[in-house]
Amino acid sequence: MAFSGITDGIARGADSLQSGVSGLFFEQNLRLGVTGLSRAGKTVFITALIASLLNRGRMLQLSAAREGRIAAVHLQPQPDMTLPRFDYENHIAALTDEDPHWPGSTRSISELRLSFRTRPSGWFAGMRGPQVLHLDIVDYPGEWLLDLALMEKDYATWSEDTLSLIAKRAPVLPEARDFLAIARAEDGALPLEELRIQRLSTAFTRYLQAARAAGWSDCTPGRFLLPGDLAGSPVLTFAPLPEPASAPRGSLGREAAKRYEAYKDRVVTPFFRDHFSRIDRQIVLMDVLGAIHNGPPAVEDLRKVMAEVLTAFRVGRGSWIGRLLGGRRVEKILFAATRADHLHHEQHPALTAITEALVAEARQRSEFAGAGVGALSLASLRATVEERVERDGQSLPAVRGRLLGSGRQVVVYPGALPPDPARILAPARSGAGAWLEDFGLMEFAPARFSLRPGEGPPHIRLDRAAEFLIGDRL
Repeated sequence: MAFSGITDGIARGADSLQSGVSGLFFEQNLRLGVTGLSRAGKTVFITALIASLLNRGRMLQLSAAREGRIAAVHLQPQPDMTLPRFDYENHIAALTDEDPHWPGSTRSISELRLSFRTRPSGWFAGMRGPQVLHLDIVDYPGEWLLDLALMEKDYATWSEDTLSLIAKRAPVLPEARDFLAIARAEDGALPLEELRIQRLSTAFTRYLQAARAAGWSDCTPGRFLLPGDLAGSPVLTFAPLPEPASAPRGSLGREAAKRYEAYKDRVVTPFFRDHFSRIDRQIVLMDVLGAIHNGPPAVEDLRKVMAEVLTAFRVGRGSWIGRLLGGRRVEKILFAATRADHLHHEQHPALTAITEALVAEARQRSEFAGAGVGALSLASLRATVEERVERDGQSLPAVRGRLLGSGRQVVVYPGALPPDPARILAPARSGAGAWLEDFGLMEFAPARFSLRPGEGPPHIRLDRAAEFLIGDRL
């Protein structure tokens, strides 16, 4: 009995060791962060990516799928039980409905786990068993990522910068003019009255909402737009104010500064510490076509915002983010211009070149320490088909799709993007108010489509994005 107990113990120990070694060498975990500003298409991207990885018939640029090395893929419960699950089933149902419609946008953080069982490749493939990759997809609003820029600004600096930005937008944005009138009429040295600071905060929030709707990207603090359960709390009840000569205790200016610091400490810091710090790979979705459609100021705003986004991935020893993350770095970052299906494929290289140019300066200034950085244009779910139209004796590359709202079929030639990105970026950086030529942009509804067994939804370069982000781990 004693000998049997000892041998059973040894056997269990060996099994445990083998299981541990197997887990160490053949099971991997990878956390993929997906973010982007409003209207960039995060929800559709994640939904289409999951559907396409479950049914890989259209994923030929994903080498593991093309070579038949993916034996099985299935959804699993997400590992973090404190986070909402990404609502994949309802989102894919919306896109594949008899009357397909776009699912709702990202309002907070969510997560979903996709597990792969793959066949090993290479010289020693026969000596290894199947490998398992657990891919945790983390969806979070890009507005939260932009809040990083607040961390190294005190309230006075943030107020000065924000008021200056609002003043530049005031000529074309009534809500900006309204807020400036209220803010400039206030005296931060006067005693705090809660109704006054609420009035300021409400006007400031209306301005942020209007700026986002008008196509500007720099609309921080991000939680003012996506408050969640913080709505109405003091941590979201402040606004930028002209700096008073003095701000004694109990004054409006002192209380606004106190709430601003609380926002950084209790809203921004926990997000970076608890969620962002655990991300291994990242895709940042960009509505480049929307920015171009909205004019040079929107393009320049997007360029500056992308520079700020990249600071979140540059972990320097002396930086706030470096101290918080303990030197951890994201391994790969992909910047993707969405809605490529709004253009004929002949214009996709120009869209990709503009996207690369938008992030080039920030990319050069950032110290990625070996991280891979890429850029491309894609359509997570293709909503159009390509056509050619005759105009003034010319054959022009166009697209046909269902208009959002009416459902009417239209053929659109949106104008030609310049092959040289400088023709877009130079006017934007010089402060031009409009383009010399028009760039149209229609809002398309999802196309009706039917899928053959084993096929995911139609897309443009979603497989290339997947190859860049997770291909090496498969």
